[in-house]
Amino acid sequence: MKIILPSDHPMLATAYSNIGAVYMNMGECSEAVSSCERSLEIMKTALSPNHPSLATAYNNIGEVLRNMGEYSKALASHQQSLEIRKVALPQNHPSLATSYNNIGMVYVNIGEYSKALLSNERALEIMRIVLSPNHTLFATVYNNIGEVYRNMNECSKALSSYERALETMKIALPLNHPDFGSTYDNIGTVYMNMEDYSKALSSYKQSLEIMSITLPSNHPALATAYNNIGLVYRNMGEYSKALSAYERSLEIMKIAFSPNHPSLAISYNNIGELYRNMGDYSNALSSHKRSLEIKKVALSPNHPSLASSYNKIGVVCDSMGAYSEALTAYERSLEIIKVTLPQNHLDLVTMYDNIGLVYANMSEYSKAVSSYERSLEIMKIALAPNHPDLVSAYDNIGSVYVNMEEYTKALSSYEKSLEIMNITLGPNHPDLATAHNNIGVVYDSMGEYSKAISAYDRSLEIMKIALPPNHPDLVTAYDNIGVLYENMGKYSEALTAYERSLEIMKIALPPAHPQFAVM
Repeated sequence: MKIILPSDHPMLATAYSNIGAVYMNMGECSEAVSSCERSLEIMKTALSPNHPSLATAYNNIGEVLRNMGEYSKALASHQQSLEIRKVALPQNHPSLATSYNNIGMVYVNIGEYSKALLSNERALEIMRIVLSPNHTLFATVYNNIGEVYRNMNECSKALSSYERALETMKIALPLNHPDFGSTYDNIGTVYMNMEDYSKALSSYKQSLEIMSITLPSNHPALATAYNNIGLVYRNMGEYSKALSAYERSLEIMKIAFSPNHPSLAISYNNIGELYRNMGDYSNALSSHKRSLEIKKVALSPNHPSLASSYNKIGVVCDSMGAYSEALTAYERSLEIIKVTLPQNHLDLVTMYDNIGLVYANMSEYSKAVSSYERSLEIMKIALAPNHPDLVSAYDNIGSVYVNMEEYTKALSSYEKSLEIMNITLGPNHPDLATAHNNIGVVYDSMGEYSKAISAYDRSLEIMKIALPPNHPDLVTAYDNIGVLYENMGKYSEALTAYERSLEIMKIALPPAHPQFAVM
């Protein structure tokens, strides 16, 4: 064709466009965008500036760029396509609805949800004028609107949109059409976000049932379906069923993908997290290490996903009491995060907290304090002065100072924690009871018994308001007061506190509970 036709002949543009579409279907996006752009260059020479074919070319380039994650460029291409269509086509032409829909999808990708909604609603307005009410494009747009609301965490609106899409599809498509699978999957995800696990499970199973009929037995979409079902079972605490679903997902991936495909790393990660929930730390560690091995091959050396794997390995090692291994993993994770994220990113807080916890477990308290204080420094920069997350930072530091018997410093940290809670929480929030209890423990250790009893009493007052009358936490509160009165030589008050503790235990705890042995 290149030999027979002039270099700017429209048929060459069509040929390049077709080649681009094939590359797109093969997942070779850079080749696809190159072919689509060559097609556009020819069209610009051969056609008028507002010819509809130019709009199609810009639309195609926009879709490839969106799949490449080049969202700002994708948005510019789709907007250019829309501008041409506004000039070249009637005001309610279906292609305008397509453009608005595509622009909405890009806005979802960049997190501009209000703009996404406006674009999708404009698409619907046009469609309602020119299309039959059960046209499949309605299902597409309702699905897209559902995704916007899901990302905005407006679950009821998301669910309504997805169900509207489903209604349209039931009229317009065969009952086992693959699009049903993705819509049931979307509905399942919303129910997951709503923590309605039985409905989520039902939706995910319907999705799987349709996919099992319409797709080859080892199609990657089936792996995703089994993974979703595994996640629901995990959240429901049905770990054996979750493991079975995760393992089926992994089996499919092993056939569908190359041995070091990133999706396999995700699958091993999910299995590792499940084993950790089950308390099977050996298998958890093995799975997370396999995930890490794949990521090392598939990803760049400082990819954030590697940091996540090292962190999870650290968590498992910490749970196993393998503190030096946990520390090594956490420090490697921290190194990667320092390279890839801004110096005051909140992900660094998590890492410094984890490292601090390991040092505390190793009784290396000065190093633990150092890590916790670095965490606090970052939070002070990144968060508002009275942000609730600062409470845990001060509590962590206070607990280490208690272990170091540096009670004045511990008291200072706990009081700062309490100060923030008094601003951010209601006056009788259970966390305030914990804060007063911590302060009471410090005063008790300092031998300042009157201040300790005052703190313990305030803690107990809050618990009596915030908790049921026979809540087990009240046992601890009365026990603390009893021990303190005993240390003060006030034995009748101690006896009263212990007896109240015992009364609650008899109601709240089973007869064989270990706590009775301490009485």
